[in-house]
Amino acid sequence: MNFLSSVEFLYPYVLSGLILCFYGAWRSLIKRKNTIHHILLPHVGNRSIPKTFKTRLYPYQPLLFWLALALMFVSLARPRLPLQEEKVTSDGIGIMMVLDLSSSMLAKDFSPNRLEACKLMAGDFVSKRFNDRIGVVIFGGEAYTLCPLTTDHQVVTDLISQINVGILADNTAIGMGLATAVKRLKDSESVSKVIILLTDGENNAGYIDPKTATDLAINYDVKIYTIAVGTTGVAMMPSNIFGHGRDVPTRVSIDTELLTYIAESTNGKFFRATDNESLQQIYNEIDLLEKSQIEQNVFKKYSEAFRPFLLSAIFLLLLSIVLQNTYFKNIQRN
Repeated sequence: MNFLSSVEFLYPYVLSGLILCFYGAWRSLIKRKNTIHHILLPHVGNRSIPKTFKTRLYPYQPLLFWLALALMFVSLARPRLPLQEEKVTSDGIGIMMVLDLSSSMLAKDFSPNRLEACKLMAGDFVSKRFNDRIGVVIFGGEAYTLCPLTTDHQVVTDLISQINVGILADNTAIGMGLATAVKRLKDSESVSKVIILLTDGENNAGYIDPKTATDLAINYDVKIYTIAVGTTGVAMMPSNIFGHGRDVPTRVSIDTELLTYIAESTNGKFFRATDNESLQQIYNEIDLLEKSQIEQNVFKKYSEAFRPFLLSAIFLLLLSIVLQNTYFKNIQRN
């Protein structure tokens, strides 16, 4: 029953030939039942005898031919079994994560510091977005695509875990980071395109102004969520950008006005994170906000099922010929 409910026919119109088979079988059966049968007995001549198993069976012998023909029509209709669903619907968007790698990210108002806390939360966020295409851009005094959009989230989390302050020039080029992310998203086929910008400073480097980068995002329908990380005023930081040396109090500041402008201009949202817990809540909120339905086309694969029908038809046809010329050979009809 499971086979009958799942089988599909490539040429279903060929099955109309079954009507001919049913009609032919019915006509043949009626005709044979109304025929007087004899068995040829050479030594006594042609004598009518009482009905036997052979004479009772003989009228049904043509049914083998019509059944074989019916199986031929089924085989020609190309029955096949689907092995894979044709379409799946799932949540999915294109997300570029833009992370600040300026030296102020070593401030210890987060545990163990801003950068390590952000790496941990970002990796956790990526692991929850099963069907999204996610990429990463890092920026300091310049911007660099760490990972283009991909569905291989293990690669994304591995790369995020390896980033450190000092691999880029020590400044804050927010505009460059945004423009690089927009470039990666603009040709994406995702239904929704999102940038998550995480920074703890003010734009002070790069040849692209943040507002110009925002205009690019608007032009390509990219939504930007901005996260301002850290306290303002004074924070304890290592005495060098490699995280070594004694901690010294350092004055830090964040351009929240710029980050608010970027978010609101692109229909995103501005967030303020002052500790690990608030940063985690922000990522959880973004996870809830960004849900969109996309349809993915999957090529359908089939298993051909015509062979059993074809082989059965050949077998029944041969059986009909053999019986006609052996077992029923000495039966005549009037």
